[in-house]
Amino acid sequence: MSNFSVKVQKATIVEHPNANQLELCNVADYQAIVRKNHFKNGELIVYIPEQSLVPVSILREMGLEGKLAGKNGNRVKAIKLRGVLSQGLIYPCKPEWQEGQDVTEILGITKWEPPIPAHLAGEVYNAGSDKTIKYDIENFKNYPNIFQENEQVVFTEKLHGTFCCMALLPKKFQHPEYGQFFVTSKGLSSRGLALKTNSDGNKNNLYVRVAKHYHMDNRINFAFGNVIKNEIDPRPVYVIGELFGAGVQDLAYGASSVQDESVGFRVFDIYVGMPGKGRYLQDNELEPACKRLGLNRVPVLYRGPFSKQKMLEYTDGLETISGKSIHIREGIIIRPVIERTDPEIGRAQLKSVSADYLTRKGNTTEHQ
Repeated sequence: MSNFSVKVQKATIVEHPNANQLELCNVADYQAIVRKNHFKNGELIVYIPEQSLVPVSILREMGLEGKLAGKNGNRVKAIKLRGVLSQGLIYPCKPEWQEGQDVTEILGITKWEPPIPAHLAGEVYNAGSDKTIKYDIENFKNYPNIFQENEQVVFTEKLHGTFCCMALLPKKFQHPEYGQFFVTSKGLSSRGLALKTNSDGNKNNLYVRVAKHYHMDNRINFAFGNVIKNEIDPRPVYVIGELFGAGVQDLAYGASSVQDESVGFRVFDIYVGMPGKGRYLQDNELEPACKRLGLNRVPVLYRGPFSKQKMLEYTDGLETISGKSIHIREGIIIRPVIERTDPEIGRAQLKSVSADYLTRKGNTTEHQ
């Protein structure tokens, strides 16, 4: 969940299809299972989303102490009850709270952040917040009206791995010690940091290993050298993708190692220009750009008019990247065929996540 908050919202109560003593509380496009007659249709409630760490006092009040996920039994995760998906908890609204109010701090709720495995941690340096990309994708359920019916869109498969950005800067923007090329994760990039690619301390770092394995500096220079070295307007190029394979997450797509050229890294975006001043490549530009780089794009599952029914059809199912349908699909990313921005979220792009993925056993969450 990108913009984490615990807000007061209006509830819509509907019947549970398979349980007489339970009901569904719908908030935006999410649903959570509640006890029957515990909440009224249209009343104000507090929606506590997935990945929340809930204080013991709140859990005790709700009769859920020690009953949630995590070693302390206090982390909210998606579950299925009587065959129906439940995402989040519903907490009673206090009389003094108003609709839309953020009560995250009042309730003492924080967002759970997964621990960073040793092979993803590493030595970093300050690359500059003006040179790194801040990247996140909101959930469709938070913003169900961003895409209109029949708008031309593209669905790509959302891979279960870790975000990786590799960039080549023009000489005038290069770091005095670490040069023109850098590699970074989503969390590091949001803080203006990058990994030291020439450090012995990072020789086992997964991001650095993959960048070197693919000779990404040479690939970007070959594909976009005319942009980066332009004498009048030199611009950096950012290749953004998913790094995955054995040991990265619990879904490995049949990969035994991220060193396997056929899997390991797939491109889902390319940004040209200084952050905030450049642009993402259009859908029809991305495929030829990947060919110039000699890299594969994440699988494109659908192009055509948007509908919620079509989105749900592609959200669930089996992964396609291995060609063997080895395990479940994480979900999809939805974008317009022609890039546009939206006043609510900025760049128009959303994710739709599979219920089977959310409720699988032994699951891990993407690393930052």
